[in-house]
Amino acid sequence: MPEILVTGGTGRLGVPTVDALRRAGHAVRVLSRRPGAGRALGDLVSGVGVPEALEGVDTVLHLATSGLSRDEETSALLFRAAERAGIRHLIYLSIVGVDRIPMPYYRTKLAVERMLEDSPLPHTILRATQFHELVTGLFTVQRRLPVLFVPRIGFQSISTLDVAARLTELAASDAAGRVPDIGGPERLSAAEYARRWRRASGSRGRVVTFRLPGKLYRALRERRNMVPGPPYGTRTYEDYLAERYGAVSPG
Repeated sequence: MPEILVTGGTGRLGVPTVDALRRAGHAVRVLSRRPGAGRALGDLVSGVGVPEALEGVDTVLHLATSGLSRDEETSALLFRAAERAGIRHLIYLSIVGVDRIPMPYYRTKLAVERMLEDSPLPHTILRATQFHELVTGLFTVQRRLPVLFVPRIGFQSISTLDVAARLTELAASDAAGRVPDIGGPERLSAAEYARRWRRASGSRGRVVTFRLPGKLYRALRERRNMVPGPPYGTRTYEDYLAERYGAVSPG
């Protein structure tokens, strides 16, 4: 049975994606620099082990990211190796708004998208909104402050479980190019996210909103990080908070 290779399979999204793929009956191996059950040793920086990891693989889910410009180099290495290996389908996860929000990391993600589109690889590109964990990180770094500073922007955060479910659907399908973006079930202001996090975490910090100038914040205020139309995700931010912190108290 052909296997699926997942890069970034030990990360925040990779773990639930690997679990979802296996529950769906797929044979999965995870590209990793460290040995372990279900792993194939390989390094996307040096390229060592990557051709061997692709042997017998039919589909690749490329979820690995460093958050730095090196992503272009590692993705190019993977794409070349996948082409040589005759991979039938390569799936790449990107972010909603990479072509409309002026952030360095987003420019890198867009460059990888275009690199894949220009390659001969049969591929699918899926863009998702920010994960619930990312939004939460904006607040947890301030947990010891008496005030919770929040920019006047909004999010449509999505559960990694919902993204994993969509990736599993795509892995069972043929290459489709760019597929519709997916977002979470709610579009909320950052201040409302902060208030919900505050209740769930027990933080006493007072929520204070502020406005910032510049193209980046204008793009976020214009909701370029959100998906118009019906949402794909079903797990709300409060569902995530309840799992992370326990039951969310009302008020």
